[in-house]
Amino acid sequence: MPEISVMVDGGKATAGAPLGPALGPTGINIGKVVASINEKTKAFAGMKVPVKVIIDTKSKDFEISVGSPPTSALIKKEANVEKGTANPKETLVGDISFAQAKKIAEMKMDSMASTTLRSSVREVIGTCQSMGIKVDGMHAKEAQKKFEAGEYDSQLK
Repeated sequence: MPEISVMVDGGKATAGAPLGPALGPTGINIGKVVASINEKTKAFAGMKVPVKVIIDTKSKDFEISVGSPPTSALIKKEANVEKGTANPKETLVGDISFAQAKKIAEMKMDSMASTTLRSSVREVIGTCQSMGIKVDGMHAKEAQKKFEAGEYDSQLK
């Protein structure tokens, strides 16, 4: 069974590229696939979401699997910013709380390389660092040091 993997805007998939050209040769009803994807991804409006379409070419049935948006997309949504900065050492573009970083880590836990909540939060704060997003009003590198020193341990329980 062919499998097509694409990144779509949550709730706004269209029959255009990249979805339409990939689905066309399968002979499947593209309109039904797009409608189903939009229904399943509407909760992720404003974010890019990975989607897999698994197609049974004989029966023309399909199954849609929606992945979790990238960590950076979740951070941008929480910080209410359009994009990260080009120069995170000099320009900071947003701020999230430690609680928001923890929430993102919990959402992404299954798809991260980390095996514990603590290491997942560390990954999220690291992503904030590279995007120019502050954590608890401080530079992410500073927040990372406080995190490593155990200052946020009470919030991890």
